[in-house]
Amino acid sequence: MNFDPLNPRFPLGDFVHEVIRWLQSALSGLIGGVRWLLDLLYGSLEYTLATPIFLIMIAIFAAVAWLASGWKLAVVTAIGFYLIRALDLWLPAMQTMALVLVACVMAILLAIPVGILAAKVRAVSLVVKPVLDFMQSMPALAYLVPVISVFSIGQVPGIIATIIFAMPPGVRLTELAIRQVDHEVVEAGQAFGATAWSILRKIQLPLAMPTIMAGINQVIMLALSMVVLAGMVGAQGLGGEIVGALSRVNVPLGVEAGLAVVIVAVYLDRVTAALGHRSPLARALKAST
Repeated sequence: MNFDPLNPRFPLGDFVHEVIRWLQSALSGLIGGVRWLLDLLYGSLEYTLATPIFLIMIAIFAAVAWLASGWKLAVVTAIGFYLIRALDLWLPAMQTMALVLVACVMAILLAIPVGILAAKVRAVSLVVKPVLDFMQSMPALAYLVPVISVFSIGQVPGIIATIIFAMPPGVRLTELAIRQVDHEVVEAGQAFGATAWSILRKIQLPLAMPTIMAGINQVIMLALSMVVLAGMVGAQGLGGEIVGALSRVNVPLGVEAGLAVVIVAVYLDRVTAALGHRSPLARALKAST
């Protein structure tokens, strides 16, 4: 390949395309397994959320809110989800809830171990940080192009793109939380002969839980911000409703679907934030004051 310094051109896109084609061929079994697993998780959760009578699910959501925060959030939750049903968006809302929950669970399962490892091993932290910067800086819409080429259209590419986009704050805040645990407390555990695993499980993770929960909260919020983009690749739910409203310039549907997204987002935000305040450290700080 001839290189002209006055007219530089490096075919990075063509190279990435060839890499994706090779991955599709070499890892076809793994790709099929991932698609099957995510389809199974999403389908099972969607069925669980959408099949019961909506009043039963509203009662369950309100009960979770009451256990996490109190009766005020429970009342707001009941009113908000009843409004979603009144707007005739119950099924899309449950599909969105299923997509977000599956993506968030997978992102958290990946983020927390990586964050812990980065906090323990400096070399891992040095490698992970630029990767996270790249993941957060890349436009979210750009994730969808390679993901669609690998997983086609539907729920799975939306879930994969959501995982990639939402995972960085979970890793960062988990690493920060572990690093911020008081070294004297850790040294006290070591002095009593506790193993590294025991220290992590019984000291560092409980004390770091408020910050970790803040990271989980951010993961959920970023996942919800991908709802509309997931709808652009054929994912069902409120994102698909908004994309449909946009394509038809349907103002009423766009406003109603947007309001439903806000209600789901506020519910998940308040519940996860309240769970963070109920951690052992939060209770200890509250008791000391």
